[in-house]
Amino acid sequence: MEEFRRAYSRLCKESGTEPQETVLQQLHQLPQGRLDLATQSLTVDTCRALGRLLQKESLLTELILSDCMLSEEGATLLLQGLCVNTVVRFLDLKGNNLRAAGAEALAKLLRQNKSIQSLTLEWNNLGTWDEAFATFCGALAANGALRQLDLRNNQINHKGAEELALALKSNASLQQLDLRWNHIGLLGGRALVNCLPSNRTLWKLELAGNNIPGDILRAVEQAMDHNQDRQTVFRESQARAQVLSKEVRHLREEKSKQFLDLMETIDRQREEMARSSKASAARVGQLQEALNERHSIINSLKAKLQMTEAALALSEQKAQDLGELLATTEQEQRSVVQRQAKEHRLEQQEAAERESKLLRDLSAANEKNLLLRNQVDELERKVKSQQEQLFLTKTELTNTTAELKMRAIQAEERLELEKNRSRQSLEDAEHLRFKEVEHMTRHLEDSERAMQERVQRLEAARLSLEEELSRVKAVALSERSQAEEELIKAKNQVRLEEQQHQAHLEEKLQLLAQARDEAQSTCLQQKQMVADAQVRASQLGLQVESLRRRLEELQQELSNKDQEKVAEVTRVRLELQEQNGRLQAELTAQEALKEKVAALERQLKVIASDHREALLDRESENASLREKLRLKEAEIARIRDEEAQRASFLQNAVLAYVQGSPLRTLSPQK
Repeated sequence: MEEFRRAYSRLCKESGTEPQETVLQQLHQLPQGRLDLATQSLTVDTCRALGRLLQKESLLTELILSDCMLSEEGATLLLQGLCVNTVVRFLDLKGNNLRAAGAEALAKLLRQNKSIQSLTLEWNNLGTWDEAFATFCGALAANGALRQLDLRNNQINHKGAEELALALKSNASLQQLDLRWNHIGLLGGRALVNCLPSNRTLWKLELAGNNIPGDILRAVEQAMDHNQDRQTVFRESQARAQVLSKEVRHLREEKSKQFLDLMETIDRQREEMARSSKASAARVGQLQEALNERHSIINSLKAKLQMTEAALALSEQKAQDLGELLATTEQEQRSVVQRQAKEHRLEQQEAAERESKLLRDLSAANEKNLLLRNQVDELERKVKSQQEQLFLTKTELTNTTAELKMRAIQAEERLELEKNRSRQSLEDAEHLRFKEVEHMTRHLEDSERAMQERVQRLEAARLSLEEELSRVKAVALSERSQAEEELIKAKNQVRLEEQQHQAHLEEKLQLLAQARDEAQSTCLQQKQMVADAQVRASQLGLQVESLRRRLEELQQELSNKDQEKVAEVTRVRLELQEQNGRLQAELTAQEALKEKVAALERQLKVIASDHREALLDRESENASLREKLRLKEAEIARIRDEEAQRASFLQNAVLAYVQGSPLRTLSPQK
């Protein structure tokens, strides 16, 4: 906040004014993210500097300006700065006597600002000016960020309540609205009740202290309870949908992890089989080398035999010379040949046996390789079947989502049909209302003619009353001259005389009011509307009070009295016509709204039943999917156990084969 304080001082110096010390002290003591200037009287220059700072400030989220005695210009400058701000969430303007210009600036703020969620406007005068408050309500209808609005003690009448009702029909973000201690009355309460069925976000509406009947307040409470129930159902459905989506994502992740683990185990088994095949190939190569060595030994023995035969041939040639030695050598040679032949036969038999053993080992190894390949093929087929089952489950999930979308589309089509039906009924009601308005206009023309006659009679009475008033004025002037001469001696006596004079004038006014009441009662009897009679009687009472005030000001306003009475008569006519039209429109609108409420209640019951059925279907589908996933997981665990057993069997077989091989002793040492 130190940077904010320095920037405020700099802007004040640039504009040629001194910064307020109280504002500087508050800026020095404020916490982070909150600007509290309550009960500080802010000047126009301070408001201008703060508005320029708020355009670029990105740390303040709460701005409290309650009871700051803001002028119209200062409030406009501050709100202009907030129009561009995108950080402030809470704004408090309580007790600043905002009027027409303030209401227009607030309307501009609501149209342009998209960040303010809470706005407090208690103890202002926004409802005093109808046009400015109407612009404020129009901006509220277009706003999509505000959640809480406080309009307590703002002099809001039934017209302002009607504008608020129109705004609430279009607004889709406001959740809390406080209208306590205003002047809304019966008509304003009815307008607010009629707008609540079209608003589904407002769940808290305070209307205490507005002279609203109890049945309307109960209707408002029922509508708020209905909106709260709707919000809770909507939040619960959203929470359930989020939980289901999380579970589906979690299951998908688990399935993907399991599939990846399965693929990793298959890859590891393939690698182990490749290593075992390489080891078996190396062992076969070693056996082949041993066989080659044995063949080389046999070839060497054959060469030795050939050498011995050559030696025998030489010995036979020498035997002719050495006869005696030949016999002995022949006997020895025969014995040697026999021994060598026996050894040769034994060696051949041993070689044949070893070859047969090697061939049997090779055939067994080949059979084991074939068995391993068959097992690998079976595992691959099982993996494919599992992939197909996963694909089937995915297709089932897509089918269920498509069915849910189709149900949502069907529900939307039903809503469209109901909307078209309601539009048709509105058009028929408009046509009937138009006919009734034509009939009422004709009836009003007749009543206007009768009223003109009554007005002429009242004009004659007015002339006579003016003569009496002139006489009364002369008497009053004489009495005042006497009172001025004897003011010091008899103040109390003059006051008593003035009171008597005022009582006399009030009696005359009462007579005039009774005459007008009689005229109005005749008009009301012709129109046969009791509600209009009450409203007109209240208006006539207001006119009598205005006449009392005018009689007190007769000294200054005698010259303008004729024009004021003509304006009053025309205003009474216009008000009567407007009230008749409004009452007829309200009656037709109430009938149409009753029909709409009944239709909407039926629609809500149907939609709620469909929504419950859809939720039950989803829960059953989710339970079935969970059961399928559980079965798949059990099957995958069983397959893993089988594969682990098979891998252990293969490993044990390979180890047994390596350890029990007869050629292990012949393999070269590593």
